[in-house]
Amino acid sequence: MATGKVLRFDDTRGYGFIAPDDGGDDVFMHANDLLDEKYLFRAGVRVEFDISDGDRGLKASEVRVVDRDTVTRDVRDDTLCDVLSSSGYQREVTEALIESVPTATAAQIQQIRQSMLRLAAKHNWIES
Repeated sequence: MATGKVLRFDDTRGYGFIAPDDGGDDVFMHANDLLDEKYLFRAGVRVEFDISDGDRGLKASEVRVVDRDTVTRDVRDDTLCDVLSSSGYQREVTEALIESVPTATAAQIQQIRQSMLRLAAKHNWIES
């Protein structure tokens, strides 16, 4: 089996290309030849595969992700989320606090909310 990195993969069209570790021409890969779910195949992912000569050049088959656990974790980390305005985030936090701890005082809620707002800004969870 050969190894390499995915250069690009178009999930909609179902094909992409691999740069083999040993150099040479890029290798065509098709969704029908993937052994893992399509969403795992994106630029930079290390794969192993068999190579054959296709009608238009080198073609990969039996393509599998080398370290599936790392890729799955990375895909989860890259999942998109809503970015709220500062005031929108504060409203969401306030509602969650009131629902979770109805006995919390206004001063406690404000103190927690300010702390969470700083945390959200630090991690770019809110618009600057």
